[in-house]
Amino acid sequence: MANLRKVIFGGAACFAAMAFSGGLAQAKTSDAPEQPRPRNIIFVLVDDLRFDGMGFLQPGLLQTPNIDRMAREGTYFPNGVTTSSLCSPSRATILTGMTARNHGVVDNNNSSEDGLTFFPKYLQQAGYQTAFIGKWHMGNDTDAPRPGFDKWLSFKGQGHYYPTGDLPAAAVAAGKANMFNVDGKEVPQTGYITDELTQYAMNWLEKERDPKKPFFLYLSHKAVHSDPLPPPRYAHQYDKAKFVLPASAENTPENYKGKPRWVYDQRNTWHGIDFFYNSDMKMTEYLKYYYGTLSAVDDSLGRIMAYLKKNHLEKDTLVVFTSDNGFQIGDHGLIDKRTAYEASVRVPLVMWEPGTVPANAVNTGRVRGLDFAPTFLNAAGVKTMPQQFEGQNAWGLITGAQKPAEWNPSDFIYEYYWEWSFPETPTTFAITRGNLKYIQYHGIYDREELYDIGADPTEMTNLIDDPAHLNDKITLRAALYQQMANRQGKHMIPYTGRQSIGSVRRMKGGTGAAPFPAEWLVEPNRTDRMDDILPDSPAKGAAQAAGKPFMNAPTVDQQFKQIPEK
Repeated sequence: MANLRKVIFGGAACFAAMAFSGGLAQAKTSDAPEQPRPRNIIFVLVDDLRFDGMGFLQPGLLQTPNIDRMAREGTYFPNGVTTSSLCSPSRATILTGMTARNHGVVDNNNSSEDGLTFFPKYLQQAGYQTAFIGKWHMGNDTDAPRPGFDKWLSFKGQGHYYPTGDLPAAAVAAGKANMFNVDGKEVPQTGYITDELTQYAMNWLEKERDPKKPFFLYLSHKAVHSDPLPPPRYAHQYDKAKFVLPASAENTPENYKGKPRWVYDQRNTWHGIDFFYNSDMKMTEYLKYYYGTLSAVDDSLGRIMAYLKKNHLEKDTLVVFTSDNGFQIGDHGLIDKRTAYEASVRVPLVMWEPGTVPANAVNTGRVRGLDFAPTFLNAAGVKTMPQQFEGQNAWGLITGAQKPAEWNPSDFIYEYYWEWSFPETPTTFAITRGNLKYIQYHGIYDREELYDIGADPTEMTNLIDDPAHLNDKITLRAALYQQMANRQGKHMIPYTGRQSIGSVRRMKGGTGAAPFPAEWLVEPNRTDRMDDILPDSPAKGAAQAAGKPFMNAPTVDQQFKQIPEK
């Protein structure tokens, strides 16, 4: 991809742009106080935006002038990540400051919100006015107002790009429209959803809030979730664009060497590049709709920034632009999210507050969705953090008071729980420590993965069976298991009730199933047959390297032959 340079922090490889005037410099130290004045916060969340889906990272191809301006006047964080790459769990983590194993919203179906406290409630207690406008999409399929928000606008489920989208023809003929819930009242959607959500947000900023109080606005867009429909003004914006897919999208033996079987099996599914969303569309065509839809979000950011500057609020308002999860566009033959691969867990993250957030900077410190709640409360001047928060306060990192080299993030733990509606992706747990990412899967007959994402950012070389990384494998396995315990100290696999068969269709005549790994295919009656069950250790590794059994375990008939006769 043009005009990119590699930036290393904490051993993790990432890409940062040099696309705008003067390039992007490392974030510099500022004189920001430890406990800053209460400031306004605008949190803009999009859905399913790829980590590099911004114009300054793909100059000459993508057109996102306002996002680019945010980065030019603010800071780009190339190591923004999500701890659960799926809409509902990710959103619950952002709002509660808790991991999925503790907040319990584990899939997109019917996880309960009972007992959860959302961080805007603590902002209210600190004197803030709060507003939620847009896609909620977690818990029961209800658009009812949630605690913690003075202003509320949402809709059921995924919402619709257009007022009559997805309605039966008879309903449209009868004058029906999709509905919003506005402060507890049903109101018809009247326009293109991104524009209409933005207008509701602007109305609240301009006319409804108390100007004497600091405010928190959570603007949660439907865009660019499938199936992305751009507004008419951007319908043909990318007609001539030539999108290039990742090299790992190709179905070659080299691309699947060392990969789990489930990855290859997923090529020909709803979430696979060969049959994605059960269509024969090319991803290069899909991206034209995807990025045309993003342009309306870019317009929305432009309106917000213009309002802040016109009303002299830009130096008192933190604006954060990010996504709930990443998006694969053929990476390893996969599309969408859910996996622990980089294109799935990495999210776009740009912050803007002139005079507080360093301008024209790349900050390589890793920031998780888990960290937003404590960070926002600290930015608002709240001194005591609620006990429910599991994330880290990154305010010093964001302002430059703490340099990226001094930022010591905890291990990055990732969790995704198998969902019956899209059963092709298994329960996935991962840990990233420094350069090394270890991934394991629950309940399937498949292999683990270990990557050096510093040397191998596209995760093409699985080091799981590399003798040089035996101790790394053992150490990260143990650390992952320890840290995946919930607050009761238990290791649980939560799930919601099945309601149908799920998306199991495969394209007739398409890609078949993957074979088992060649190294798993052995002759019968080997005396090392118990070795794979025994815990890995240097001693076991040495025995295997020497071609000897670590534990001599002949089969019962072999042992029987050794019993002396009477």
